[in-house]
Amino acid sequence: MSTLTPRIVVVSRRSELDELLARHGTLGAAAYFLRQRGGDLAGVTARHEALQAALTEVGAAVPADWRRGHVERADLPRFLFAPEDVVVAVGQDGLVANVAKYLDGQPVIGIDPEPGRNPGVLSRHRAADLPGLLRAAAGGEAGERRTMVVARLDDGQELSGLNEVYLGHAGHQSARYVLTTPDGARERQSSSGLIVGTGTGATGWCASIARERAGGPPLPAPDAPALCWFVREAWPSPATGVTRTSGLLTVGAELELTCESERLVVFADGLESDALALSWGQRVRITVAGRGLRCV
Repeated sequence: MSTLTPRIVVVSRRSELDELLARHGTLGAAAYFLRQRGGDLAGVTARHEALQAALTEVGAAVPADWRRGHVERADLPRFLFAPEDVVVAVGQDGLVANVAKYLDGQPVIGIDPEPGRNPGVLSRHRAADLPGLLRAAAGGEAGERRTMVVARLDDGQELSGLNEVYLGHAGHQSARYVLTTPDGARERQSSSGLIVGTGTGATGWCASIARERAGGPPLPAPDAPALCWFVREAWPSPATGVTRTSGLLTVGAELELTCESERLVVFADGLESDALALSWGQRVRITVAGRGLRCV
């Protein structure tokens, strides 16, 4: 058993104001840019200040003898999380999903800096609640476990997601592949990609597809050990079919895709910069991940 004090790792992302200043250099130039497009700096500034206030309150809530770390979303692929870490994600729900793929059982506390503006599905707490939440996380309280999805390439690489994984062309153009469903049926397809989502992701990208898909599968609950999958815009032709375009995956069942394009990609939860690449003939298998996200 580790004798180290917990390390609190705060995860955040740059605000809209930070991004505008990085691009335009000054507040005046940023304000001019927004005015030209029918916006104004006041709302952007208010959201920036709300985020900074939440980060300040989070920092003040960490016990003085606990170790601390901070990582921005863009640096997550290069950050090494330790087993004893407690992760505090300060931002929208998507930030919790972004960090989930880099964890292995560490508890995550989602802090919403703007209650009432964000859905609060994963970032459900306020910064003022953090002291009690930290004690619960450090004390080993299990919290809620959310199912994740994993994609494994035939060369050993793998990628996990909390919401969903996307498999297709990097530019969302036509992707050509052979799809093998859990019952062993195979179909050559040309589509704008395949989405495999969890119950958590069923409120996002998968939900928008399911609303337009007659006869689609029931979407799983966030803690259900199951995934839903959808082929986007499958194209019927003499060489490609459209009969296998949606379904459910339970634990142990696999969906397999064999690449028949020069290059396809796999990315999770919208992080296109952290993607796996498939070349012609490579296979990828998608299934329920063995690990899940531990939400406090």
